[in-house]
Amino acid sequence: MADGPAVRVRFCPSPTGNPHVGLVRTALFNWAFARHHGGTLVFRIEDTDAARDSEESYEQLLDAMRWLGLDWDEGPEVGGPHAPYRQSQRMDVYADVARRLHEAGHAYHCYCSTEELDARREAARAAGRPSGYDGHCRDLTDDQVAVHRLARREPVLRFRMPDTTIAFDDLVRGRLSFEPENVPDYGIVRANGAPLYTLVNPVDDALMGITHVLRGEDLLSSTPRQIALYAALADIGVGDGATPRFGHLPYVMGEGNKKLSKRDPQASLNLYRERGFIPEGLLNYLSLLGWSLAEDRDVFTMDELVAAFDITKVNTNPARFDLKKCEAINADHLRRLAPEDFVRRLVPYLRAAGLLPAEPTAGQLELLAKVAPLTQERMVVLGEIVGMAGFLFVAPEDFAVDPDDAAKVLTADARPVLEASIGALEALGDFTPEPIQAALREALVEGLGIKPKFAFTPLRVAVTGRRVSPPLFESMELLGRPETLRRLTAALAALPAA
Repeated sequence: MADGPAVRVRFCPSPTGNPHVGLVRTALFNWAFARHHGGTLVFRIEDTDAARDSEESYEQLLDAMRWLGLDWDEGPEVGGPHAPYRQSQRMDVYADVARRLHEAGHAYHCYCSTEELDARREAARAAGRPSGYDGHCRDLTDDQVAVHRLARREPVLRFRMPDTTIAFDDLVRGRLSFEPENVPDYGIVRANGAPLYTLVNPVDDALMGITHVLRGEDLLSSTPRQIALYAALADIGVGDGATPRFGHLPYVMGEGNKKLSKRDPQASLNLYRERGFIPEGLLNYLSLLGWSLAEDRDVFTMDELVAAFDITKVNTNPARFDLKKCEAINADHLRRLAPEDFVRRLVPYLRAAGLLPAEPTAGQLELLAKVAPLTQERMVVLGEIVGMAGFLFVAPEDFAVDPDDAAKVLTADARPVLEASIGALEALGDFTPEPIQAALREALVEGLGIKPKFAFTPLRVAVTGRRVSPPLFESMELLGRPETLRRLTAALAALPAA
């Protein structure tokens, strides 16, 4: 399938808005394909639309790729033999190619106004004919051109499509063909001279020696246009004359059987980063949107993905984004992290919550290393560390119990539990988990006859601030006797009257 020239694929996003998971899935499949075949990933920026593109979005794209670990071989910050890799810096190249296409007869000037085009499209629809461009300006005479120029009409440059069927073997969808009446001539340069996507991407593919184009299914209708343009580029000596092979990836669906749009909140990559998904978990899940390593295996490493990746095994059916499954896979990858790596990744979330300073102290890091094993098996995303272990890092005067949990658990009925617990812990000599548990069980379960579930829940809320926390007795040890007793005493004082 990838026999012949060395594999060269490209990932060419537009720097508009925030990166989204559909875009990441496309980047991932291109990266995995290149790595599997020992090829080259070209990272190219499609920023020719000055009205929509932004430098902020460009920086976010680079940051996202770095965070995900999807390294590129040519492109921004890396360079390469085909630099520059930002299309906004290649305008002279596109202008020269457009001129040569026009001079060779592969393109022509179209003077039709928007109103004229709309009127003819409506007439074609009413008559049951294809409503694409009708070739009105294909063969204008010199006199007709002169009239349009006198009227000061500014033409667009249209590519002249061949009057033949265009067929190709899609790496995902198999043999596809398009009849000429369904692929009309199309614009490649605006009236103001700005090149369009329909020109710049095929030109860059040809000049950069791209061998395979893996992209979303939504771009399938433009593929026959590009294949015709590659042939024209070869005719005028642009590139090596080869046409890339195409593979069109299935849609990613969101809620309500709708295609996941980059405007959907759940599509934003930043959302997953902020919640604390890790690249290993998120990429693992995104690879399953249209592809699988094995029928009975959903969790795997990126090395395993690269070794097994086969673009011809990508499913043609739309893939549904399932947040619960994404979370479950991320949790699996969290549990696989080495302890020191897990701790390192927790620090930014505690820092963002104001629980750790910019430079944590040795004592704070030691405390985090002790609580990490108590939380790693319970967490789905890294951001949960704030709620789960923040009680250990908050200053005594800033500690607060969750109001909802307090209302449900720290009622008047909790008074004997807290009083007995304070007495048992004050008398305890060895303040470590096993003695703590034994003393509290004796005081509450045996002494007061309360079932453990009801005995220990008020203590958990009073000490950690919430009903869900790391193991209670280990938490008390990490807090230390003085702070544990202070919190129990404060909770007791805040109880409502009987």
